[in-house]
Amino acid sequence: MKSTTRGSLSRRDELQAATATRRRFLTGTGASAGLALTGALSGLHTSSAEARTPSTSDNLFTLGVASGDPLPHAVVIWTRLAPQPFEPYGGLDPVNVPVQWQVSEDEQFRRIVRSGEAMARPEYAHSVHVDVQGLRPWRHYFYRFRVGSQVSPTGRTRTAPRGVQRPDAIRLAVASCQKWDDGFYLAHRDIAERDHDLVFFVGDYIYESHIKPEGGVRGGARPDVVDREPMTLDEYRFRYTVHKMDPDLQAAHASAAWVVTLDDHEVEDNWASRHSQKLETPEFMVRRANALRAYWEHMPLRTAQLPRGPEMPLYRQVRYGQLANFLVLDTRQHRSPIVADGDWVAPNEESADPGRTITGDAQEQWLLDRAGRSNPVWTVLVQQVVMAHLDKLAGPGELSPMSTWDGYSASRDRVLGGLTDRDVDNLVVLTGDIHQNFASDLKRDFYDPDSPVIGAEFITTSISSKGDGQDETQWGQTILGECPHLKFHNDQRGYISCLVTPEQWFADYRVAERVSTNTGTVTSRAEFVTEAGDPGVLPA
Repeated sequence: MKSTTRGSLSRRDELQAATATRRRFLTGTGASAGLALTGALSGLHTSSAEARTPSTSDNLFTLGVASGDPLPHAVVIWTRLAPQPFEPYGGLDPVNVPVQWQVSEDEQFRRIVRSGEAMARPEYAHSVHVDVQGLRPWRHYFYRFRVGSQVSPTGRTRTAPRGVQRPDAIRLAVASCQKWDDGFYLAHRDIAERDHDLVFFVGDYIYESHIKPEGGVRGGARPDVVDREPMTLDEYRFRYTVHKMDPDLQAAHASAAWVVTLDDHEVEDNWASRHSQKLETPEFMVRRANALRAYWEHMPLRTAQLPRGPEMPLYRQVRYGQLANFLVLDTRQHRSPIVADGDWVAPNEESADPGRTITGDAQEQWLLDRAGRSNPVWTVLVQQVVMAHLDKLAGPGELSPMSTWDGYSASRDRVLGGLTDRDVDNLVVLTGDIHQNFASDLKRDFYDPDSPVIGAEFITTSISSKGDGQDETQWGQTILGECPHLKFHNDQRGYISCLVTPEQWFADYRVAERVSTNTGTVTSRAEFVTEAGDPGVLPA
């Protein structure tokens, strides 16, 4: 389907039109239907709203706990109160709810180092985002919440190292794409069982597509509130609820700090900036505002990332001392329109247009400046779509995906060229989106056989999207044959577990035997390494 949006409206005109459209476009199940554009509930002044502890005996912590975006002296801890998660406001009255929180050095909470009270506010779906300050660098902590007599599950987190520290090792996971009705979250179970310091989730936390009444391969009836694509804020909240109630996902969140960024399905398939595949711009801006608001409400993010209408400041830096500098990108909100609806087509004049961008000018400059100014062992781009060149057409000619960096080749050239010009060493890119495992060399120019290798890209498959999959496919073998910079392909579900040291980056591709059953196993399918000072991917 071709995009129906056009660039004739100014940003101000679009937002005004979106605001005027809100009442006729949104038919939410609760009073919060149009909240994301205005930031307040009609008729409710939350600063002076009544604060009350719920009297319900139902479990308030049905969506678990999480932590994220660790700094040397701080980390965000999160929960959301939802005793009836498929009701508006999670089944609570639209009042403020006081929530006690504690952070301890031990799991039994004998050595509590920070504690306080946060307010779960109805305009944020009674979610709680506590930016816990005054912690010690590179330390494990445990945290929990309390409302009345109810106590949440306990989560474990770890702060980042100080700027002058160089840890001996970091253990991290890279995950993406967890369509609930396509399979069980065995990969999250494995993430929780292994000792990771950090989890990067690089997009498609939810899927906006229709969920079948029988719940897909999971079986069992799914709630009627997710029987259609979400448009309203309540509908997006319900979609997160379906995903977050999974016990393996909750366990993975509780096991380590997460750093998240979004891709397309958190809003709509193949959206790009103000451009929708389905809606005119004013309607889409309302949808985008609702989607981003629900995203923030359900992720362990700081208030710095709180959306203002349809805009969300998401790209950011997470520094791990002298060992790694993680630059978390946003390749959706600022990109140029997608060529050919994201299909696999021959690279063309439009996809090579030097005026096109996948990051936007401001983010591109931010990325190059931050990478050029820092001098850790590893410079890491944490982002959504494949950066390496792909070609699935055997023999002469090419067919490349237009929704990845192949559809923005000039943007890729500027970023890779800019990093090279700034003498950025030991470049690693962590990627998701494509529902396939790949390991790839990154070349300064993919069309020049003599172009130097300047980094490594580790591309994770999906947690569950596309179902069981298989080890090898003809499609994958063709791509390997056409793209000599690619070193590995696999079509099963899973994630990547990485061990990062000053000497090497070790990537373990963990895959599920199957995700159509909750009893499958997860094992190591392949292991690769890139050595500090020697860019590129080698079998471990």
